[in-house]
Amino acid sequence: MKIAIFGAGAVGGYFGGRLAQAGEQVVFIARGKHLQALQASGLKVDSINGDFIVQPVQATDNPAEVGVVDVVIVAVKAWQVPEAAAAMRPMVGPQTFVVPLQNGVDAPSQLAAELGSEHVLGGLCGLWSFVVGPGHIQHAGIDPFVNFAELDNRASERAERLRQAFAQANVKVEISPDIQAAMWRKFLFIVSLSGMGSITRSPIGVFRKLPETRKMLKEVMLEAFQVARARHIDLPEDAVSTTLAFIDGLPASGTASMQRDIMEGRPSELEAQNGAVVRMGQETGVATPINAFIYHSLLPMELRARGQIEFAV
Repeated sequence: MKIAIFGAGAVGGYFGGRLAQAGEQVVFIARGKHLQALQASGLKVDSINGDFIVQPVQATDNPAEVGVVDVVIVAVKAWQVPEAAAAMRPMVGPQTFVVPLQNGVDAPSQLAAELGSEHVLGGLCGLWSFVVGPGHIQHAGIDPFVNFAELDNRASERAERLRQAFAQANVKVEISPDIQAAMWRKFLFIVSLSGMGSITRSPIGVFRKLPETRKMLKEVMLEAFQVARARHIDLPEDAVSTTLAFIDGLPASGTASMQRDIMEGRPSELEAQNGAVVRMGQETGVATPINAFIYHSLLPMELRARGQIEFAV
């Protein structure tokens, strides 16, 4: 398959690297020093599942140079999806499909609004990774996985082709029987992890252990679960308890990407995570006081990072 990876950071770099390593025709859409490093010396991935280097690498900052591809895997930050959707248009032909791997649940509708729903699947992924430096990705935890499916959950040949590509790249992959429920199960996990890490400025091992913050952690999930149910998402009754159990098994030193962005003064996924719970709670009449507290408390730093307000820290 001809696969474009739109966003070659911690997520796109890892999964795109695995696909390229397996022999798929992969082109990375990247920018800045990261792009320069990819073009000059390839992609280096340090992984708990085995280090590897992809060289040479096809990479550009101009989607028009790439032409039409079979699939675009969207791996930018959640807040960058609308801009990315417009930029990827030159790569989207009549048969092209697009798979978002963002945190949050808004990406499919944002992509469909720009490209047409017939081109868009639902998707999600899991891994703990980060960019060490230009052209260098570190996969530090969680056995990486990718789930995707047609938005109406029908079987399709195009989804199966992508499943086979990931499987041959030794990536755990599934075509989900209910992609909306799968995305919301991931949402319960990431919104609680990101929100609590950002507000406490502590790693997972701290806020999941202290009784006071553990209670908040569970309440963040429960609010998101109640919003999902109000939106007729078919989450199992034990979704909160199984998510909490999964978090208990993560490395104690772990942090979420939203937390790292906020702590380092960069724009984050706050609006797409805790902010989205608050917004959808208001739309469905579900109270979300803990998510609202987190969202409102972090909003000044978010607006500062985006240059909308100024203050010294």
